[in-house]
Amino acid sequence: MKRFGTAGLKRNLVFGWGLTILMISALAIGLDSCQKSTRMSNRASAVSEEIFGKTPDGRVVKIFTLSNKNGLRARVTEYGAILVSMETPDLSGKTADITHGYDTLEGWLTNTAYFGATVGRFGNRIKDGKFTLDGNSYQLATNNDPGGIPCHLHGGRNGFDKALWSGKAVGDDSVEFTYVSKDGEEGYPGTLTAKVTYTLTDDNELKWQAQATTDAPTILNLVHHSYWNLSGDPTTSITDHELMLAAPGYLPTDAGLIPTGEIAPVVGTPMDFTKPTVIGERVEADFEALKLGGGYDHCWVLEKSEGVRFAVRLKDPKSGRVMEVFTDQPAIQFYAGNFLDGTAVGKGGVKYGRRSGLCLETEGFPDAPNQPSFPSPVLRPGGIYQHTLIHKFSAE
Repeated sequence: MKRFGTAGLKRNLVFGWGLTILMISALAIGLDSCQKSTRMSNRASAVSEEIFGKTPDGRVVKIFTLSNKNGLRARVTEYGAILVSMETPDLSGKTADITHGYDTLEGWLTNTAYFGATVGRFGNRIKDGKFTLDGNSYQLATNNDPGGIPCHLHGGRNGFDKALWSGKAVGDDSVEFTYVSKDGEEGYPGTLTAKVTYTLTDDNELKWQAQATTDAPTILNLVHHSYWNLSGDPTTSITDHELMLAAPGYLPTDAGLIPTGEIAPVVGTPMDFTKPTVIGERVEADFEALKLGGGYDHCWVLEKSEGVRFAVRLKDPKSGRVMEVFTDQPAIQFYAGNFLDGTAVGKGGVKYGRRSGLCLETEGFPDAPNQPSFPSPVLRPGGIYQHTLIHKFSAE
């Protein structure tokens, strides 16, 4: 047997200890790498950013993608502070986009139906495009004429839905958009600084939060205007969706879809969605409000409460997808897509037909600037406008 001397033994001991240390170090690095990989794979949320395109005048437009650990994905863009898409799984786990819209920025530049947009300054309608504030009269654009009666709609011809907002990622689950609307823009008084933040949580909630300040008295009603079809198939109708509204009343309108000032009870009418009801069950009922709107296109008055509370539950029976809506606003406009007519060619070349999507727009009351009995839409210097809208997604 070969024997080692003392010097050889020391050399081998040193070599052995060195090899052991190297192996331990390698193991530690491997474990650390594994842990980092695990942390990344279990990461709750993420935000990515890329260039979406350019406006006709050459300004760069960014698009952001928010994703969560459950496979939900929302895409939002600086143009119009728009929700470009919202992908959620059905009961079998199959993910699909459940919103109307366009594949490219060029498509979004043609957006006349307000798909996915942040609308303002004043979402919904103002009679004759006129209002008076602190003794001063203002004339806004009359860019809508239901029943042949002109009115102001969704902020005018170039409202916030057509503005280029400035976007940035905030943390790993939010995107914040900022827009400064100058005094006199679309006829509105005061320079308004507005911020809209989209947040996608690991509780499968998409939050849309708006905040604004002004340097002079103005009116404000910022509204989110996505069109939803929970089936994930935009060629189908939403009339088979089941809807529940936590709303005991609604606002009857005249032929121009301007509220009369009355808050009417829904009980005993086709406007009653206090229990889950199939939308198509009564949409063609012989009822004045439905005849004037060509179906559902009305403002429901939510149950009075402070802070954010439950407002809506929508379910598609085929896919099992469910969307619940929570808000701090006093009302919600349920629009059943009555005026979609197939002229808008959207994602994947789909022509969006009548009632292929619906809107659930949490808001202040329409025409509130002209109706003293309605909640005031006036924002003054020193005040802060705030609006929270939460969409919570599930499947059952």
